[in-house]
Amino acid sequence: MSEIITEYRNENTKNIDLLPTIDIVRKINNEDKIVALAVEYELENIAKAVDIIAKQFLKGGHLFYFGAGTSGRLGILDASECPPTFSVEPSMVQGIIAGGVDAMKFAVEGAEDDFEAGYEDAKILEKDDVCTVISASGNPKYLLGVLSYAEEIGCKTIGITCNSKAKIAEEVGTLICVEVGPEVIAGSSRMKAGTAQKMVLNMLTTGSMIKIGKTYENFMIDLKATNEKLKDRAIRIVSQLADVSFAHAYEKLINCDWKIKTAVVSLKLNISREDAERKLELNCGVLRKVLNR
Repeated sequence: MSEIITEYRNENTKNIDLLPTIDIVRKINNEDKIVALAVEYELENIAKAVDIIAKQFLKGGHLFYFGAGTSGRLGILDASECPPTFSVEPSMVQGIIAGGVDAMKFAVEGAEDDFEAGYEDAKILEKDDVCTVISASGNPKYLLGVLSYAEEIGCKTIGITCNSKAKIAEEVGTLICVEVGPEVIAGSSRMKAGTAQKMVLNMLTTGSMIKIGKTYENFMIDLKATNEKLKDRAIRIVSQLADVSFAHAYEKLINCDWKIKTAVVSLKLNISREDAERKLELNCGVLRKVLNR
């Protein structure tokens, strides 16, 4: 019998194909309710991982996600959201999927079973980076190859899985094991397992960005205002933080090339854009340090 719990048959959904549509979606919803509670059990390990990532970021390191199939796609998705949300370089958080870019859209046969490919892909890592492997089963040889290289260079490693018997558990420095139980459809780990992984990834990047000063209170003060929606958000943030009208916030943002932190410092301290930028530079871009509050 398989030791991978996501491959087990879910007794709660064994007759799902006989149910009316409303009962099908209700069954799926009931199973999804399990996910957040399962993530809650791993909060201490998630917090430990966040602190590791933030520490390495401050050293100039990067966060790399490695995964196969759904897990690989989730890593790439989370990485792709960091530049527009936190105004970081695309290289700061990167997602690597077994089988390469084609695997984003199509299944690449045997990619997750290729130890050597994982070892080779991991050569993008440097000592100060964080290597995070993601897998519902935690067993792909591809990821074991990744971890083998990471260990050779002394890179920090984190594992995200939904299987307590995962092979990666013995290889990573920090393990996050979110046991969501058997899937609605046996083996369909894009469902509860995928949702759990996405929740964890959200915490890792959001938490680490908060720790290095990429937010102020609960505002994304480093966002790139590249469209009308984001410009409107930037205006509202500056208006609230500097306690000025929308019109005044808009005028200041135009003057500051839509840099929220620069606009806020300029308004709050009543100084020029140039002086505001100097103060931010002296405080490593951390708004709270500049405002001392």
